[in-house]
Amino acid sequence: MKVKTSTWIKLLVLQYLSILCASQDFDFFYFVQQWPASYCDSRHSCCYPTTGKPAEDFSIHGLWPNYNDGKWPSNCDRKKSFDQSEVSDLVSRMQKDWPTLACPSGDGLKFWGHEWDKHGTCTTLNQHSYFQAALDLKNKANLLQVLQNAGIRPGKFYSLESIKEAIEEGVGYAPFIECNVDSSGNHQLLQVYMCVDTSASKFIQCPVFPHGRCGSRIEFPSFSDKSDSHDEF
Repeated sequence: MKVKTSTWIKLLVLQYLSILCASQDFDFFYFVQQWPASYCDSRHSCCYPTTGKPAEDFSIHGLWPNYNDGKWPSNCDRKKSFDQSEVSDLVSRMQKDWPTLACPSGDGLKFWGHEWDKHGTCTTLNQHSYFQAALDLKNKANLLQVLQNAGIRPGKFYSLESIKEAIEEGVGYAPFIECNVDSSGNHQLLQVYMCVDTSASKFIQCPVFPHGRCGSRIEFPSFSDKSDSHDEF
């Protein structure tokens, strides 16, 4: 009986260690920001959050742990589900810099919960540190200002390379640009991926980029030009 008990304990320890390792075993983060005008100007459209129309600025999509081979961990610890009380002091910043654009309109909690449960649980960060890190990275990158410094402003078309070069010049590392297509068939800037070290504190050279293609000339649409007809409060 002692042998069986000892074996059972060992199995529990091994299981615990495997879960622990899974939550720590990744090589870098993708820090992903999206351009709201492009998100809304697509076939699925969007709904502004219950706090109102977001500002014309890049907003956070997520901070995603990844492996160097292009794969990624997800939903690593279902026991550590999102708890709003852990980030209560960050909510106002998250509403501004990490708004939900999904329909129906929401307050952001479902969106943030999804990001934590799917991605945050696969890191060594606690909930507060995870969301704080993403907010700080947004401020550090300051993408809209970086593009404006290079003469790239919403409402016009630009070469894909000029956008990449401007971000690399401003942030220090090359980005990956994801595009979508608007109702007129134009490729437009949808998301910017930057790579971050495993401490989620500094940008690094990307070990691997996601798959995807943009046209050589893409639109950087103005959010103020888009219709407000998708509001759902």
